[in-house]
Amino acid sequence: MLPFSLFLALKYMKPKRTFLSVISVISVIGVMLGVAVLIIVLSVMSGFDDMWRDKILGFDAHITVSRQGVLEDTDRLADIIRTVDGVSGVAPYVQGLVFIQHDGVVQTPLMRGIDVEQEKQVSRLPSHMVAGRFTLEEDEVIIGRELALRMGIQVGDKLLVYSPQSFISGRDEVSLPEEMRVAGIFEIGMWEYDIGFILMPMAIARDLYGIDSGAHALRVMTRDPYQVRTIGRQISRKLILDYPDISVKTWMDLNRQLFDALRVEKNMMFFLLIFIVLVAAFGITNSLIIVVVQKTKEVGLLKALGFSSGSIMRVFFWQGWIQGVAGCILGLGLGLVILHYRNGIMRWMAVALHMELFPKELYHLSEIPSRTSLADVLLVAGLSMIICTLAGLAPAWRAARLDPAQALRYE
Repeated sequence: MLPFSLFLALKYMKPKRTFLSVISVISVIGVMLGVAVLIIVLSVMSGFDDMWRDKILGFDAHITVSRQGVLEDTDRLADIIRTVDGVSGVAPYVQGLVFIQHDGVVQTPLMRGIDVEQEKQVSRLPSHMVAGRFTLEEDEVIIGRELALRMGIQVGDKLLVYSPQSFISGRDEVSLPEEMRVAGIFEIGMWEYDIGFILMPMAIARDLYGIDSGAHALRVMTRDPYQVRTIGRQISRKLILDYPDISVKTWMDLNRQLFDALRVEKNMMFFLLIFIVLVAAFGITNSLIIVVVQKTKEVGLLKALGFSSGSIMRVFFWQGWIQGVAGCILGLGLGLVILHYRNGIMRWMAVALHMELFPKELYHLSEIPSRTSLADVLLVAGLSMIICTLAGLAPAWRAARLDPAQALRYE
């Protein structure tokens, strides 16, 4: 059996001539829309965060080991690092700025000299090739798709690679450019990588930068990319005695600025959008105030019959709480449904509006990413319920303070 205050609250929400009060419905719709927008935006922001992490880990290794200058004994260092629990691969690389030229077009990407067989242990690039192959002969390079489009290059074309060392003033000798042939084209889907990198054999990279042996750094792949801080500390402890100036940085450290920006943006969007729920909560307050005014005589009669102020207060408190719960549940359902069909909705809107809402050329994505976490759902639901509950307190308190004599004076 329902408590009397809850029974009366449900009765007040159902007027005589209609199934539900129009004011109550509008209040519930306001909360529903606010909760739905919050769930959609937070899920899409989480999806973008996961997408950038996946793209970064698709190109960069989980841990980078370097020092000032050149790492000479890379084989010994790699053997030591491989003994650390959780490490799945190690590969050296030489990296630096180069000038490349093709048919009069000049670009300045970062050159990365690699050993192809070892690179396969620490990179997902072999699975991101869109043309050609992931192999490098002595005079071959692999470039990103955006760089290839910018320069009009296809697999099999030749280009000239200049080292910045050849432009240093005061040198007696003249360094001629290396003529390289494009063996393959990759596409990570992240503009900075697809236009900013060119891969070539380690030997050629060393020649371009005047290095006889060794490498600039070692790239380390781990079995769990989210345990890199622990593994990085273990690597540091193993190397610190023999290499006191060694530097061990994780992918989180190297991309901290990007992920900090994403986190701040997500928090700011949540802060701004929660005001939609606040506005909807004022709707609940307004509807309850109207109900209190309409039911003044009934409240006076109940108090005259001996009902306590607490009982009267609970009647209107329940009414506001029910509206908040209904709006929250409907909002969660609406948000999840829209997220499930988000790409179909986007394509339909693009056709209806005759414009591309999510251009692939700009975002390098064919679909909107999304990830709905339980933590986000609980946060939105919990905060929305708190706001809606507080919104019902003022009208409920006003009803509880009604004087029965004043309320029944003109009855």
